[in-house]
Amino acid sequence: MEIKTLSSSRTFVMKVIVPAFWIFAFGAGTVLLWLNVLHGKDGSPPPDAAKWAYLAAWVSGSAFLYRVCGPLKTVRLGGGTLLVSNYLKEISIPASQIAEVTENRWINIHPVTIRFRQTTEFGDTVTFMPRKRDGRPWRPHPVVEELVRASSGR
Repeated sequence: MEIKTLSSSRTFVMKVIVPAFWIFAFGAGTVLLWLNVLHGKDGSPPPDAAKWAYLAAWVSGSAFLYRVCGPLKTVRLGGGTLLVSNYLKEISIPASQIAEVTENRWINIHPVTIRFRQTTEFGDTVTFMPRKRDGRPWRPHPVVEELVRASSGR
């Protein structure tokens, strides 16, 4: 039985490293602004509007990364079975349990979401970042069609 990896090799970086770096680095800069440690060229403290703008960007950026990158899983397909991992645990789900497969083309990483007919240990849906593809971003990612075929047993 051949097992094919559907998710990108960059999944761990996007799930763990990017959010951690953003939250720490942008957060540290925001805290330094609020503590008046950072000053302008003339030595003046940052304006209150800048402090609030950085705080809003930090909070909204962190929430976005948590919402988009946090749920990412690795997905492999073999023998009519999905092997899904969150890096701490791997579960096996029959491909026949796939109810729907969608792709969000508006987000840079083009996350693919698989909705299941029954709840799994990871919930009703699993989201993963597919492997990079060549060209044609206006068309659905080939992995979407592959999962739909696998769900019907073809």
